[in-house]
Amino acid sequence: MDVFDSIATKLDVRQFSSQDVPSEIKRSVLEAARLTGTGLNTQHWRFIMVEGKDRLKKLAEDSTSGMWVASANFAIIVLTNPKYNFHMIDAGRVLQNMQLAAWNMGVASGLFTGVRDEKLRNDFAIPKELNITLTIGFGYPVRKLTGKKKDRMSIGELFYHEKYGNPMTTQVLNVKPHMALEGKTPANAAGLNVKGWRELLQESLRR
Repeated sequence: MDVFDSIATKLDVRQFSSQDVPSEIKRSVLEAARLTGTGLNTQHWRFIMVEGKDRLKKLAEDSTSGMWVASANFAIIVLTNPKYNFHMIDAGRVLQNMQLAAWNMGVASGLFTGVRDEKLRNDFAIPKELNITLTIGFGYPVRKLTGKKKDRMSIGELFYHEKYGNPMTTQVLNVKPHMALEGKTPANAAGLNVKGWRELLQESLRR
């Protein structure tokens, strides 16, 4: 799947089928995390991969907002070092890369941040010097995703040109068609139909 296709069609999912995710896809997700950049190349983060059903159930019990993770095929706990003031930014970077790497192969994901800190640390042997930043659950979605239009604000509402308040226009953007969204590389891994880039852009600016 094209990178832009992945971004345009990825949705957070919290209901998963019982289908196992192949080991090679799991490895790709781990590699996506490993290859993600960090501030000053500190590589301060550490990750815990959770696969067993009993351990996923324990992870769910240790959360305050992630009971759904018990149905995931696997999960990854992202730990960051709070001594670096950019550690939360790095967590967002690695989160998105792992999710996109998975979605590229049709594997969906969702995240949660609410945990019972002491209990989670005890159950997963997490050192006190690391921050439990977020947890991502992965698996094949229980329902086929339809690729319905996302509920997002338009480009015209979100972006300004040169300074705050100056509207963006199609002339300013000067965008060429995105080949993947023109049907050259369809997002068939998830059975999705994506609108052409020209159409998406013009629709967004009209709103």
